[in-house]
Amino acid sequence: MVATMTMVAAMTKPLLSVKGLTKHFPVRGGIFMRQTGAVHAVDDISLEINAGETLGLVGESGCGKSTLGKTILQLLGSYKGSIQFEGQELSGLSNKKIRALRRDIQIIFQDPMESLNSRHTVGQIIEEPLKIHNIGDSESRKREVLALIKRVGLNESSLEKYPHEFSGGQRQRIGIARAIALKPKLVICDEPVSALDVSIQSQILNLLMALQQEMNMALLFISHDLSVVRHISDRVAVMYLGEIVETGNVQELYSSPKHPYTKALIKAIPQPIAGANINFVEMQGDVPSPINPPSGCRFHPRCLHATEQCSKAAPKPEKNDNYSVSCHHWRTI
Repeated sequence: MVATMTMVAAMTKPLLSVKGLTKHFPVRGGIFMRQTGAVHAVDDISLEINAGETLGLVGESGCGKSTLGKTILQLLGSYKGSIQFEGQELSGLSNKKIRALRRDIQIIFQDPMESLNSRHTVGQIIEEPLKIHNIGDSESRKREVLALIKRVGLNESSLEKYPHEFSGGQRQRIGIARAIALKPKLVICDEPVSALDVSIQSQILNLLMALQQEMNMALLFISHDLSVVRHISDRVAVMYLGEIVETGNVQELYSSPKHPYTKALIKAIPQPIAGANINFVEMQGDVPSPINPPSGCRFHPRCLHATEQCSKAAPKPEKNDNYSVSCHHWRTI
């Protein structure tokens, strides 16, 4: 009985667990380039991703979404807090262990042209992660590369071509093939469709969802487009100025958002959401500088419902049935 309970508990552990993650970038100036401040890119963020699920991460440009994703992948060092993948703490890992970790965590970048080596053929680009991790011999890798390029909707002749010979959507398919070559358990999608035409976006999203179902991989899907995130996500985390202000099931968050920032973002979606029960909230002004974020609730300078309490005290997350919101007055607005 005890063994069974232990197994059940182990099965319910998240694939990725982030607790209190903080990442600041120093700002330097003067003759001696001394530090004069810091960019508060990510501040005390906690989130979890389960195996096989998609967590959408939304927010305005510059709020720290990409920094969060790259820090999780250990592309940016020197952070505070805890990042655990399958129960293993990632902070302080050696370069050798981080390289091994990359078999399980991969990334798809926003601009595929910048992330693909223009001097390599598509076949070489997709084969590269297999070679780095010493998977198979030359012949088996060629077979795997051929299967991958076909799986993302491109033909065999693509393997001998170079990235500049493809359209933006085709290049992103190549980037996806490279990302899934090692059969990762988690893929960080950093604005993967924002540079594509709307007609192509849905094709790439459908491809990602099909691959996720086949491979049972989890996705951290980063985007500023709430319509896109709604289409692909199971849960959504809303980020503002380096902090998570609301998280929840995608259906509940979109139909009944609680934080005024989330409400304002959803109001900006061109097509209304059927059945939504939302008292919309307006935003005023621009996003403050992350070098000198506002005191208290960081959203209060732009919130029409802000009070003196909001400017003095940062709201603590209120959690209920896997839903979380950080706002002093969310029950009354």
